[in-house]
Amino acid sequence: MPMIDFNHVWNTIPFPAFIINSEFKIIEGNSSAEQIIHTSRKQMFGKELGVFFGINSVVLETVKQVRQQNSSLSQYGVEISTIDRVSFECNLHINPLDKNNEKYLLIIQPNSFAQKINQSSTQRTTARSVTAMASMLAHEIRNPLAGISGAAQLLAMNANDDDVELADMIGQETKRIGTLVDRFEVFSDIRPALRDAYNIHDVLDRAIRSSSAGFASTIKFTKQYDPSLPDASGDADQMLQVFQNILKNACEAIQKDRGKIVICTSYNSGVRYTISGNQSEILPLQIEIIDNGKGIPGNIIDEIFEPFVSSKVNGTGLGLAFVSKIVTSHGGLIECTTDHPGTKFTLRLPIWKKSAEDRI
Repeated sequence: MPMIDFNHVWNTIPFPAFIINSEFKIIEGNSSAEQIIHTSRKQMFGKELGVFFGINSVVLETVKQVRQQNSSLSQYGVEISTIDRVSFECNLHINPLDKNNEKYLLIIQPNSFAQKINQSSTQRTTARSVTAMASMLAHEIRNPLAGISGAAQLLAMNANDDDVELADMIGQETKRIGTLVDRFEVFSDIRPALRDAYNIHDVLDRAIRSSSAGFASTIKFTKQYDPSLPDASGDADQMLQVFQNILKNACEAIQKDRGKIVICTSYNSGVRYTISGNQSEILPLQIEIIDNGKGIPGNIIDEIFEPFVSSKVNGTGLGLAFVSKIVTSHGGLIECTTDHPGTKFTLRLPIWKKSAEDRI
């Protein structure tokens, strides 16, 4: 029977998990724990739980109750805050780990976590479904479309003035459908994304410059970059398309006379996404694009990355589906949250790692 790598199991638990000693000090934490308190495992070791959640926090009080009762305890719908004053609702699960009542397992389950994971899985499944559909539609539509366009040209050659106008209209509508097929056909490209090193800030700056020269000419951009970020891994040109698309959506949602877009970058070492089996993608690069627009309607926010879903009157609903396809092909994740006003897109991407051949 093969040995189980319990260290891998520990770090792939999708919830923040801590092991606390009888003095309420942290003696172990998994990757999700690093993310929630924005501190490395090395830095959290030996520090009291109250340092990260507050000395009067419900987290610490619940662990104290478990120690007194020497029995497991769960609390649901609890509001907690971290050291950086980020508050969220969660469920707390605390269990004694030994008979001597000296070690405890603390698991924090954010109530929105399951929803986010479900959305990420749905995005990946949707991307695969759209790819297959796009390939089929491109083939099935282009052939009859070419026939219609050719027939309209032949009719126009021997038609009277009124019929020429109708033939021209047929030709224009045929061309419009062809353009829509071109836009949809990009989903049929199933080749893996090019993996190369690129500077995420260079790509963001290019997206801002090109946007400011056109549709975002009246928008105020605020950049909050972490200058110490390592290179990202992927295709810089494809990621440029991603950021341009998100910025365009943001600009269309805000009032031009007071429009603001904030772009933040940071490094979160604890973000991992399990791909298959024992393989996981580490996604430490975080990019947030926040606008002060009208927000996305609540009835479509959970499906915003699915094709043909749009909050715009004349929108095709393909832009953000294309964004999701590119991000997932890079092994990354994208999330969207909205308030009134305001919308935030959060992207998590892998960093560049040299191959063995490159290091020789």
